[in-house]
Amino acid sequence: MRIVIIGDGKVGHKIATELSEGSYDVVLIDQNEQRLTNAANTLDVLCLFGDGADVEILSQADVQHSDLVIACTSMDELNMLSCLLAKRLGARHTIARVRNPIYYQQIDILKEDLHLSMAVNPEQEAANEILRVLSFSAATKVENFVKGQVELIEFPLKAGSRLDGLVLKNLYREHQVKILICAVQRGSEVFIPDGEFVLHSGDKLNIVASHSELERFFHAIGQKNMPIRKVMIMGGGHLGYYLAKELLKLKMQVKIIDPNYIKCETLSESLKDATIINGSARNHDLLIEEGIREADAVVTLTGSDELNMLTALYARTQGVKKIVAKVNEEALVDMVNTMGIDSAVSPKSVTADRILGYVRARQNSFGSANVETMYQLVNGQIEAMEFMIRADAKYINIPLRDLPIKSNHLIAAIARGRNVIIPGGNDVIKPGDSVVIVTKDKKIQKIEDILAGNMFSGQGLNGKGAR
Repeated sequence: MRIVIIGDGKVGHKIATELSEGSYDVVLIDQNEQRLTNAANTLDVLCLFGDGADVEILSQADVQHSDLVIACTSMDELNMLSCLLAKRLGARHTIARVRNPIYYQQIDILKEDLHLSMAVNPEQEAANEILRVLSFSAATKVENFVKGQVELIEFPLKAGSRLDGLVLKNLYREHQVKILICAVQRGSEVFIPDGEFVLHSGDKLNIVASHSELERFFHAIGQKNMPIRKVMIMGGGHLGYYLAKELLKLKMQVKIIDPNYIKCETLSESLKDATIINGSARNHDLLIEEGIREADAVVTLTGSDELNMLTALYARTQGVKKIVAKVNEEALVDMVNTMGIDSAVSPKSVTADRILGYVRARQNSFGSANVETMYQLVNGQIEAMEFMIRADAKYINIPLRDLPIKSNHLIAAIARGRNVIIPGGNDVIKPGDSVVIVTKDKKIQKIEDILAGNMFSGQGLNGKGAR
């Protein structure tokens, strides 16, 4: 699969890094020679210096024979123009990063006129992720599958929890909840646990279930899911705007603090029901005066990772229960996890995951199951993927206990109609199901990749079970 990436910024570089580790033919275009030199020295990609909106450069990149062109520079106009030209030259699919709220409000029209396969807005995607985290105050990360029917949450296991010392095979017997703990991070190690795995305080659990079962789970272990009503946002950029807009739809009280007066005036006009304060997150007296101690949640979204982290820590000292910080530098994410900050969100990582999920779907569009959604967990060490099963899949109607699933791979959930199944050995996969796979192997393209041996090469199947 030939992919051309225009823009070697944070998003473009992360996508190029992920794709260079797979079986993709990647070309990277950028106007910064130093960036390209660094990419050429560290990644297995072809680097091309030039403007992504230059037809000659696009032709040199052979976009006319490319399966996908991804334009993710810092300029929306350049991204959209590059995709239009690439499509005219013959590229099969195009993706543009579009951040401007005005452009994004009319994205459906733009997608049609520019023949875009996909438009992705990093700040809107990050706002959606923060919104999900605020909906489950006990969780540090929340991802959705099957249009929200299945949720995957990250949950830190604290000392004194009823789960401390629990053997996983006893989870249902003791708490009567239909959930699956699909991955556990313990220090620097990551496990896809079996039934004999024992949980310990300090573990970070990744749990799959329906929303209602997750609520029952938290109730069963005595973990109160605190409702969020008052949210204080530090930073009124695009991300702050998108998040506030979504929170106001849920009738939450929203207060935004930003040092740029003109930006505050614009926010006041576009977010009538929010309180906009012209001031700095560095001014702790101002934060106290504006009610940080009464806030249910504080979200730090300034342009500085360091300020976001420091402000989040200050909010913790003031008794704020739920804290989310924007952290773009991957090297700082691990620090966040050790500083008592609940959640860290990275617009570039969220965007890269969306685009990578699309790439997987395109590559496997003729297989027995399409990749519908893909997320990276535990700092990229685990992947969770949603597959839509087709009628010609060879593993349908076979009890899961009879499928030779490799180690470090897990069928975490099956969505069938409106029912969410946490699968056991007697359950089967049927055509039309949405199946969530959790794996430590980042090269999984189809469900068959998680099965050992050549189970489907002979005549041993009759479509109803394994012989």
